[in-house]
Amino acid sequence: MNEKTASEQIDDIIKFHPNWQGKLIQDLRAIITGASAEIVEEIKWKMRTRPEGLPVWSSNGIVCYIETFKNDSKLVFFYGSKLKDKKGLFNARLKSSVRAIEFHEGYELNEQGVIDLVLEAVSFNSSK
Repeated sequence: MNEKTASEQIDDIIKFHPNWQGKLIQDLRAIITGASAEIVEEIKWKMRTRPEGLPVWSSNGIVCYIETFKNDSKLVFFYGSKLKDKKGLFNARLKSSVRAIEFHEGYELNEQGVIDLVLEAVSFNSSK
């Protein structure tokens, strides 16, 4: 039996959320994968309560991932506390080593800010 690729599984996660959250995942995915040719898509943390797992983007380690909840979605940067966040996008998980951008329905997406964070995270991962 052939396991689906990470990209195919992320496609399934997008379809699983046929509302604004699926569109958000689709938009963020395009921004993240377009930011750096070094980015690799993965699926991690499959569990009984989340059998589809989480979409993860990596380059020499985890760069970021998306968590989707009932009323919000978060773009989580694994080493967010090490990033400068010059555009001030981080608004969640501010007291841990990860940092997140929390989105709600009607969100505004700062594409350049996300690109900047992705590139900084790729650079950070390469330097460790």
